[in-house]
Amino acid sequence: MTAGLGLGRPQTQAIVGDEDVVRVRQLVRTVAVAAKLSLVDQTKLVTAASELARNTLVYGGGGQVEVTTVDNGRRQGVRIVFTDSGPGIPDLELALTDGYTTGGGLGLGLSGARRLVDEFDIQTAVGQGTRITVTKWSR
Repeated sequence: MTAGLGLGRPQTQAIVGDEDVVRVRQLVRTVAVAAKLSLVDQTKLVTAASELARNTLVYGGGGQVEVTTVDNGRRQGVRIVFTDSGPGIPDLELALTDGYTTGGGLGLGLSGARRLVDEFDIQTAVGQGTRITVTKWSR
């Protein structure tokens, strides 16, 4: 897969405060438009990115996001990578279960974000942080 559909290199954004979550949403929307995602797919991707950015801030203690356009030879898309150096997720299977929460919310964050994108990969280790990569492809 190759990057670079008009925007050049990946766009990065630190996530250290609430205002950065808003900036992530704006960045993802801009890149999704450039990748020619439909309005529905833009909305799904921005929603997933917002949830993952919030998780990066709240549970990971902050981190960063990298947003880039991708092309697999048939379709264009957007890949987003969230990284933090937080405590990691001790029970990933449980964390991906609908209804599970450690923060008092609805427990749909990770599982909901996973349903909104086409590709979802999470790497985590206790004490070493978490890296979540999501991709949404044009239809």
